[in-house]
Amino acid sequence: MSDNPSSANYETPGVPKSSQGFILQRGGEELILEKANDRYTLRTTTNLSREQLSQHPWGVWRRNIPRANLELFTVEPESLESVMNAVRTDEKVIFASHVYRLKENPGTYVYLSDKVTIQFATWVDNAKINTLAAKFKLIKDQQVLGLPNTFTFLISQAASENPIKITNQLQSLAEVLAAEPNIFTQQEPHYQPSDSLYPQQWYLNHNSGYQLGVGSHISVEQAWDITRGMRSVVVAVVDDSFDLHHPDFQGTGKIVAPKDLKENDFVPLPGEKETSHGTACAGIAVAEENGQGIIGVAPGCAFMPIRTTGFLDDESVEDIFNWAIDHGASIISCSWGASAVYFPLSLRQKAVITRAATQGRNGKGCVILFAAGNANRPIDGTIDEETWPKNILQGNTAWLSGFAIHPDVITVSASTSLNKKAAYSNWGENISVCAPSNNAPPGMWFQETGFVYTQPTITTALSGLGMFTTDQIGAAGYHPGNFTNNFGGTSSATPVVAGVAALILSANPNLTAQQVNQILQETTDKIVDPEPDPQLGLRGGTYDINGHCVWFGYGKVNAAKAVRAAQRLRNIKPKISGQIRLINQNQQEIPDHNQWGIISAITVQENVNVTDIQVKVNIIHDYLGDLEIYLIAPNNEYILLQARTLGRETEINQNYTVRSHPALQKFLGIGAMGNWQLQVIDMSPQDVGNLKSWQLIIGY
Repeated sequence: MSDNPSSANYETPGVPKSSQGFILQRGGEELILEKANDRYTLRTTTNLSREQLSQHPWGVWRRNIPRANLELFTVEPESLESVMNAVRTDEKVIFASHVYRLKENPGTYVYLSDKVTIQFATWVDNAKINTLAAKFKLIKDQQVLGLPNTFTFLISQAASENPIKITNQLQSLAEVLAAEPNIFTQQEPHYQPSDSLYPQQWYLNHNSGYQLGVGSHISVEQAWDITRGMRSVVVAVVDDSFDLHHPDFQGTGKIVAPKDLKENDFVPLPGEKETSHGTACAGIAVAEENGQGIIGVAPGCAFMPIRTTGFLDDESVEDIFNWAIDHGASIISCSWGASAVYFPLSLRQKAVITRAATQGRNGKGCVILFAAGNANRPIDGTIDEETWPKNILQGNTAWLSGFAIHPDVITVSASTSLNKKAAYSNWGENISVCAPSNNAPPGMWFQETGFVYTQPTITTALSGLGMFTTDQIGAAGYHPGNFTNNFGGTSSATPVVAGVAALILSANPNLTAQQVNQILQETTDKIVDPEPDPQLGLRGGTYDINGHCVWFGYGKVNAAKAVRAAQRLRNIKPKISGQIRLINQNQQEIPDHNQWGIISAITVQENVNVTDIQVKVNIIHDYLGDLEIYLIAPNNEYILLQARTLGRETEINQNYTVRSHPALQKFLGIGAMGNWQLQVIDMSPQDVGNLKSWQLIIGY
């Protein structure tokens, strides 16, 4: 297989055939690619050592991409095509591919594998699937859990086109709802700390002091009066590596099911010259109470260390969450994201996160947390960029963090020791809660062939203490010694919330993941920051009518209030004594590519509390993959009922229940009286449709 043009008969509608190799299908979106002119990848017939790879006339060997079994080489731009042509005739090479960049995502490289994911329409049977696979020279690999009629396929050596072109051609077929290549994009940790030292764990509890605002901690001591965590609650920390020899990770039953996905073993230790970001994150969440060193937010809970491959291809992400699900993780804490300005999740990545959040923990769901990121940019929005070095970003630039906007993820931003916005912290409507961390300039950067591009700088002084946590033993790591006292970023805020979630589940193990999220949001401290952001001059530190703030989400986590709330729910068992069934059959046209969409209301007259809820929706649309559907309660709280995962289907007649869509649990216990609203938004142009009817069924 190569990525040379070929004479296939299929084309993507509206896309010139010459451009099909530069459009990446991803999570219902089309991203524009550009070829990198100085690098390519290859796969050899046998494993070669670094020395052997460096001796071949294939360019300058840079690194191995383990999961894809690819070798990355750089060459002079003018010789790229001639080198690749020669490589493809070399008997030692079985695969060679260009490397791509995401347009307007500087420094983000996309590496192709030999695997694609295809979601077929429900009416497509195995015979038709096999016919299409043969047509495109594909070999069926395995079914994708959580997605109906969806499979991965290997691209055989007989294929004459690369995965991008093949998936674009498949996307044009009526039988195919979605088709995506499995790409490899490098993972980026959200923070690298500086050398400043602050020797206190002020973020747990403090009584004010130098650079300490009133109540800028998480009130953990009062939570500890109830529980310091139980070993049955397992916090999976997913990161680059972990120094498991550290004294604060010792104790009977402390470490469970360690996994190194990079080296494919069970010892996720840092390399000799590696700085272990994961060690610092894990210490904040679960460092053991042992009379020395530090203490984690949930010291009594167990610790599941998962070392990533360093890349965010579909299989690597699936392996992370599948390992956590299969080995009993209660909470999954991720202080990282994609090294990209705009990164939507693939079908498979969305599906495995949803599977963890709904099927993990014996059906109660794993609590999944992601760091918002440290670019001081929206996790989903547009900024008019200027003053970047060499204008690497300029004009209206769309930013998107696919992990952070996933509806089953708790997204964590950062506040400072003075209860202000951390200058670097990303922000937006999808922020769930915030937690204490350090303060520093924005930390997003892109590195390319010897140049480092940093964001426009902040010239004002930034106040705030750093986070004290575990470090690699001895001289290795961030600081000489076993601890570092200036860790930070949303990387350290996220394990703070993971620890609080672990205390919640220790107080009440019967809670679902959605109930934990609800408790976290409802028990926050509503910190306020009225000052403009020092870099962009924007204001976002106050709360809207729904109690949400674009900087802080629903507020700063409060461990004491959260644990008390979990304890109160322990013995409450809802009873259903009656049922309300109402329907709105007023057909409405859904406006095309309109951010407000339509709203259809159902009014409940009965003054009862909700103990069960179902929503039935009937919509006809030319391309249901364009739609997002929200349910809004009388108290103006809302949930995402249906994400953009329906692809080319044209009719939805769906019954959403608490069991099938646990997000609905958010409405259990609230008053039913008032207007319930269904909002349907068409997110993309061209295709149109109608909301035919919807039904609301409330148990009380």
